[in-house]
Amino acid sequence: MDITVKVIPSAKKNSAVEEAGVLKVHLTAPPVDGKANKALIGFLAEYYNIRRSKIEIIKGLQSRIKTIRINA
Repeated sequence: MDITVKVIPSAKKNSAVEEAGVLKVHLTAPPVDGKANKALIGFLAEYYNIRRSKIEIIKGLQSRIKTIRINA
């Protein structure tokens, strides 16, 4: 399953809201040295209740809009 995610780094708290088919994820991690990407994978693993190894960023590593593949 592929999903589109819009990441908002350096937020006050971690949260997720779905808007118009896009999952908007607020992360406390800063967008430096891949910290936000690692935090996103960890957050999505908890959100979907799956292992981190099942989640992969396939598009948008350095962008706020990312395509995520979830292998269940």
